[in-house]
Amino acid sequence: MTGQETVPNTAAAGSDGPRTMVELDREESMALLASVPYGRVVFTQNALPAIRPVNHLVDKGRVVIRTRLTAKLGQAAQEATVVAYQADQLDPHERTGWSVVVTGYARTLNDPAEVARLSAALKPWADMTMDTVVVIEPELVTGYRLVAPEGDR
Repeated sequence: MTGQETVPNTAAAGSDGPRTMVELDREESMALLASVPYGRVVFTQNALPAIRPVNHLVDKGRVVIRTRLTAKLGQAAQEATVVAYQADQLDPHERTGWSVVVTGYARTLNDPAEVARLSAALKPWADMTMDTVVVIEPELVTGYRLVAPEGDR
């Protein structure tokens, strides 16, 4: 292959019927976000969007992630920067699932007791020292669910 050929998408083997996009409320969206262990954080790096996969937890309505103080995200969070956080759970066979996006200010957590508690609860997946706890305070929460037609359920 030269990279210019069109490759057919054979992953969607479920019903051919269209899916309905259902908007979720904030409470259900946050519950779905809390039900999965990882997502993607979107922040600004050199005036462009940067995306990193990270594991997370939801605590007191906030999205909590860990990073390094010297990482671009760690540096940005020291200044309480706006970020987006996205997680989803999709079934490519059935073409159903959900996606949630949280937008808000990311900031470095400095309270020693909170840092210790959240560091114990959230173990990084990456094999490196993650010395900084970042919390994202959701300002805007959007969620959508793709639902199969009645006859396909």
